[in-house]
Amino acid sequence: MLALARWLMQATPYAVGVAALASLIPWLFWLGAAIAGLVTLRKGFAPALPVIIAAALPAGWWWMQGDVIPLASVLLVSLMAVVLRERMRWSEALILGAIAASVMVQLGIFTPPGSTEAMLTQLRESSQEVEQVLSELTQQGYDTQTLAELVVGGVTGLVVLIAAVVCLVLARSWQAGLYNPGGFREEFHALRLAPKELAVLVVLGVLSMLFELPAFSMLIWVPLLIAGIALVHGVIGLKGMNGLWLVAFYLLLITTWPTILIVLLIGLMDTFANVRARLARSN
Repeated sequence: MLALARWLMQATPYAVGVAALASLIPWLFWLGAAIAGLVTLRKGFAPALPVIIAAALPAGWWWMQGDVIPLASVLLVSLMAVVLRERMRWSEALILGAIAASVMVQLGIFTPPGSTEAMLTQLRESSQEVEQVLSELTQQGYDTQTLAELVVGGVTGLVVLIAAVVCLVLARSWQAGLYNPGGFREEFHALRLAPKELAVLVVLGVLSMLFELPAFSMLIWVPLLIAGIALVHGVIGLKGMNGLWLVAFYLLLITTWPTILIVLLIGLMDTFANVRARLARSN
């Protein structure tokens, strides 16, 4: 795909055309978002605006058809790319992306009015156990409709945020491959949250509970998860371990919740301990 990225960067019309086409084709929206991110990272927001618009317009059409993920992904990738280009800090880009995705969830962008009614009805009819659980929640004073909208919106927002991060990673790796070979690996391996940045996440989490903004509590941990993943990459790189360790790690990460909790914990620990620096000194 690096050859494709090289061709796209030869002229803006190439990037505009491919970004628009990719966003129009179902399940290729990630390519359009990554192209928008690449041009933004390389040239800046203003020169990349035609490419962003080209990717956003077909994604907007999909939004009108009921699929909000493509346009939300394009916008999140573009936002994080602008921050990453200007600030040169992955952590700040990830935090701002998580905040933006949380705002989208909280505003109900991922759960149009009435979208969960049919789902709840189907769940009630398909399972007596689900019907019993929902009835108990209703008796306890919970609004099952609101809970369902929160769950659907939160899960969709999480998918969009992770997809946007993956697209940004792809765009950054293209940029490094074209203009700074090896730079992305070094940059990603060094990713960690500073104590002040972790404090921002904690404050946002506390405020979300105080002001009943659950979307922030559902998504604000994603930057810490990415920092933990970067630590695993960095340690494996420093130790010169086989790439199969990364394959095993991602299999565990995708299939088991305890692995996610462990990665969050080591990301938290790395904020204060700077594990990679200690390993580098010991080596």
